[in-house]
Amino acid sequence: EWICHHCHSDDVTFVDVAPEGVIYSYERVWHPVHPALSDQGAYVVVLVELPDAGNIRMVGNLLGDAEADVTIGGGVRGVFEHHEDADPAFTLLQWERV
Repeated sequence: EWICHHCHSDDVTFVDVAPEGVIYSYERVWHPVHPALSDQGAYVVVLVELPDAGNIRMVGNLLGDAEADVTIGGGVRGVFEHHEDADPAFTLLQWERV
């Protein structure tokens, strides 16, 4: 977003942040959200709190076994999945347990 939700300034910049955090919440999704994902099975979406970024929270997929136990407060690190062949190119941030 192009506004700070804390101070409402539109003078925002990007800052490098360590892609490490803890699981604040999660949801195990069993139903595909799009027909193209119908064969993907279950997956886990996590809300990750980033201590190095003032405890802001980000949503992303948790990599690995979708039926494995998920621990609130468990550590995760970001994994960047680059899609350079797409037009326009993009990168997804996903999470893996540490």
